[in-house]
Amino acid sequence: MDGPVAVVTGGGSGIGAAVSRELASRGHYVVVSDRDADAAASVADEVAGEALPLDVTDIVACRSAAEGVAERHGRLDVWVSNAGVSRMLRFLDAEEADYDFTLDVNLKGAFFASQAAARVMARLGGGIIVNVASMAGKQGRVPFLADYVASKFGVVGLTQAMAFELAPHGIRVNSVCPGFVATPMQVRELAWEAELRGMPIDDVRASWVADTPMGRLETPEDVAVAVAFLAGPDARFITGESLAVNGGAYMD
Repeated sequence: MDGPVAVVTGGGSGIGAAVSRELASRGHYVVVSDRDADAAASVADEVAGEALPLDVTDIVACRSAAEGVAERHGRLDVWVSNAGVSRMLRFLDAEEADYDFTLDVNLKGAFFASQAAARVMARLGGGIIVNVASMAGKQGRVPFLADYVASKFGVVGLTQAMAFELAPHGIRVNSVCPGFVATPMQVRELAWEAELRGMPIDDVRASWVADTPMGRLETPEDVAVAVAFLAGPDARFITGESLAVNGGAYMD
């Protein structure tokens, strides 16, 4: 194995699976991590990598995962903290359990998974971390996703803090901020928003397309190529950035 070693959390489906495929196509050996062991194994087989069952809310498991990759391969070059969840509901209806679940996976999971990777990278002489945030991490004008917005704003801030502290260790840290991405998560969100707004799913989908100047829903592959760019040599002097990849749905 001569190529860089990359770990992708939440790699069993959606954006994570697309990132795994894209990195593999560019010569990375990809460790596909997911809570769903079968999904991770399926994508790992596809990219000739390996599967790593992992719940990013388990801090000990995150540390063990990063250390294990380094022990098995002698290196850990790229870590993509992609695992995430959402659940649409009105702000006034949100319960503590809803908030805790979203923040635990999306923010605490990114914090401790990336920290585990960074500790290994610092010891080995450097590396690259890419966090998957959202355009909801740059604007609060997102209906029915207050806890998700809070978590993704946190990921954007975390990315900057990590980049500042980890630069002396040779570690670059950036994030991507996707828009309306056509994934299994989006299918659920379409149904939730349609129910909350009392309108047909097709009308909700049409409204998302209308909000995107480039005139279509985003694909996981659109996000994957941006992640691969940030993980590659062309981004060698970029750190602390949150790259908008949303077809113009939100511009900053």
